[in-house]
Amino acid sequence: MSSAARVMVSTTIIGASSSSFLLFKPTVFKPHSVNLSFNNTTKLVSKKRAFACSALYRPDIKIKEEGQPETLDYRVFFVDNSGKKVSPWHDIPLHVGDGAFNFIVEIPKESSAKMEVATDEIFTPIKQDTKKGKLRYYPYNINWNYGLLPQTWEDPSFANPEVDGAFGDNDPVDVVEIGENRGNVGQLMKVKPLGCLAMIDEGELDWKVIAISLDDPRASLVNDVDDVEKHFPGTLTAIRDWFRDYKIPDGKPANNFGLGNKAANKDYALKVITETNESWAKLVKRSTPAGELSLV
Repeated sequence: MSSAARVMVSTTIIGASSSSFLLFKPTVFKPHSVNLSFNNTTKLVSKKRAFACSALYRPDIKIKEEGQPETLDYRVFFVDNSGKKVSPWHDIPLHVGDGAFNFIVEIPKESSAKMEVATDEIFTPIKQDTKKGKLRYYPYNINWNYGLLPQTWEDPSFANPEVDGAFGDNDPVDVVEIGENRGNVGQLMKVKPLGCLAMIDEGELDWKVIAISLDDPRASLVNDVDDVEKHFPGTLTAIRDWFRDYKIPDGKPANNFGLGNKAANKDYALKVITETNESWAKLVKRSTPAGELSLV
């Protein structure tokens, strides 16, 4: 690849206390006009668990883009302040304390490029998903920030008896963040879970944890799934319908949902997070076969 076809951008977090770990404007898909803006520092805090593996604990982290956005070789890597690449899936801790969790934005709200952590590539960078060698896009924009909870994994060998015996989808747990601010690819936010949907995609269980950034102006008003309907009326139905129908334009059937086709409450979401964190711990300890997944 020529030097003109490669773009590398690094941002260091400098400051103190905001949950928006990394911000840069405008949309990541126009690299020629990338501007950088900084928030106050957020330290990564890992809650000690008996099974937890070593977690990243540094006052800052950078992201580095390699390649041009919306190309097959575009990658968003995460690096520590010594310049070493780290995995957003494995090295960023799940817990930040006080019931909050780290959330990594893969797909910013009001965008359609299907960005995701490459779980089968070393250091698991964020890339745009492909199908038959072509970049994938949703048929319409997603209306919320969408991404993953680090240090979680939906075990494909586990048949969940509470959700029609569906097996895990072999990915980290997905998050739908409903706050008003648009995130950026690779941004780290502190969020609190509010509920979850048990989506069943072609027979695989694909949890969607509904959460809100602690920086959102209405964050203090919502603490459980019932509060979402009160302060964000229609949002739960809109999320369910979006994920139910997004494959229909490609000629595929609608997705289904377990748990009575409704969003489960916060306690259930926390149970899902705990269980999938435990599954991840077994994975990285090699007590569960990894297959083609990268554990680096």
